[in-house]
Amino acid sequence: MKNDTNMKNNLKNDMKIEMNTQIVEIHSELNMIVGQSHFIKTVEDIYEAIISSVPNPKFAVAFCEASGPGLIRSEGTTKKLKNQALKIAKQLSCGHVFVIIMEDMFPINILPVIKQVPEVCRIFCATDNPTQFIIAETKQGRGILGVIDGMKSVGIEKESDKKERKEYLRKLKYKL
Repeated sequence: MKNDTNMKNNLKNDMKIEMNTQIVEIHSELNMIVGQSHFIKTVEDIYEAIISSVPNPKFAVAFCEASGPGLIRSEGTTKKLKNQALKIAKQLSCGHVFVIIMEDMFPINILPVIKQVPEVCRIFCATDNPTQFIIAETKQGRGILGVIDGMKSVGIEKESDKKERKEYLRKLKYKL
């Protein structure tokens, strides 16, 4: 009890914040979802949500504990994806953050079920782009402040761009 009080007082007295950007790149055939949750059973619950909503999914989830032993927990359907999820979770090393890496599926297929997992608090991004995470670090730990997903807009869609977008959606089988 005395140690907890001392730690809290030390944290109150040291309000320094370091900010940095953590760049995360994934292989071109993969997609990623990064979010925040609040409970140790996040790995199992997200795994069960995905496995029960998509036939034969290829994915992995890693979760950074925010207390206790401070471990990165993981589950997955392939070792390759599990290693990728663990690598990114370790790069971020932010409490209560989860990383889902998926192959041959898109975030749109599982975002609704992920959002329904009771302990999921927020989704930071769902992407296949190179992503920059804006990280704040204090004496207590690290947290994600925001995400830069992809590039800056370069113009307004023209009719030819609209046609190309619609053809691409049909190629992916998202439109008839």
